[in-house]
Amino acid sequence: MSRTRARARKPAARLRPPRLRPPRLSPRDVLHVGSAGLRARPMRVFLSALGIAIGIATMIAVVGISSSSQAKLLRELDRLGTNMLVATPGQGMFSGQDTTLPKEAPGMVSRIPGVESVGTTGDVAESVRRSENIPKEETGGVAVKAAKDDLLGTLRASMASGTWLNDATGRYPAVVLGDVSARRLGITAPGQQVFIGGRYFTVIGILGPVPLAPEIERSALIGWDAAERLLGFDGHPTAVYERSADDRVAAVRELIARTANPQTPSAVSVTDPSAALQAKAATEGAFSTLLLGLGGIALLVGGVGVANTMIISVLERRHEIGLRRSLGGTKGQIRIQFVTESLLLSGLGGLAGIVLGGAATAVYARTGDMPWVVPLWAVGGGFAATLVIGTLAGLYPAVRAARLSPTLALAAA
Repeated sequence: MSRTRARARKPAARLRPPRLRPPRLSPRDVLHVGSAGLRARPMRVFLSALGIAIGIATMIAVVGISSSSQAKLLRELDRLGTNMLVATPGQGMFSGQDTTLPKEAPGMVSRIPGVESVGTTGDVAESVRRSENIPKEETGGVAVKAAKDDLLGTLRASMASGTWLNDATGRYPAVVLGDVSARRLGITAPGQQVFIGGRYFTVIGILGPVPLAPEIERSALIGWDAAERLLGFDGHPTAVYERSADDRVAAVRELIARTANPQTPSAVSVTDPSAALQAKAATEGAFSTLLLGLGGIALLVGGVGVANTMIISVLERRHEIGLRRSLGGTKGQIRIQFVTESLLLSGLGGLAGIVLGGAATAVYARTGDMPWVVPLWAVGGGFAATLVIGTLAGLYPAVRAARLSPTLALAAA
């Protein structure tokens, strides 16, 4: 009896309908269905991706411009060096009056172990004018300084035109102008003359920019001997510039004040002119934080635009969603389709923003004579941010699309 029942059940088991399995989508299929909506509405895609592109371009440009400026400063520091110190007279500790450095100060500083070169200037109590017809009061902010011939090498400065002072020209009425003072006096080339201390001096050279000594850029430099003989210069230096070995800078700093003025070392001021450039290079990106915030806001606004576009796309494509569901498409496949579409939309905007930001940085670097630097972390981080924004912007529309009933979606169409 039991065998008969078993035989009777076997045909019934064979007639049981096979279990339906949802169709699988390969990565290629997902990419195809995800890009279908983008291909159908190119203008909407362009406008939606534009918000993302503006945000990423702003962030890339801010980081790139800041990095390019910092690279220029570091390159300038490498060229100028950070091993220069300047000794100048200060005020007496008890008297409160200005002091002077001894005439022997440059020679004594040059004998400090580790010092490689020394340059010296001294203030001359005269004004420089374009001609004798200009009133004495109108100096244009140009100071007259006596200079020794080793100053140029110590400062690592260069001549924009003409020649520097030497043993011969330093004895006669010859003058070298800083680039700022030349512009203020209207001197464009060597060979012209300026009026100093009741006589004309011939301009034999014009200096290029001197970032570590901006006071030199605003000065008219004459030879030490000529300043003493022709202008009554007292011979006391007012600035001693020294270059030392890189590993001896700290040791020289400890000794330079006591060496330059052994009588009153507390009245000697020692400064590091490269410190300002180093601080500027270290804080170059501080102000860019605000601009990065603005770029982030623009990126969020772009993400809202993408989300809005995806919601409208879901409403317009209800018939397509209902048809796919009725043909066996699962809710998960619908979600993947719209999330992929959102990712593609934001990814296109991100790529466009990276190109625009890099181009803006290149233009800025070229006009400012800077190296073009766009950090890879900024590019990678910016593109990753677009993918995150795209995912978040597409989640709600994707879930909403997946929840649509196939029959209602087809009926609404």
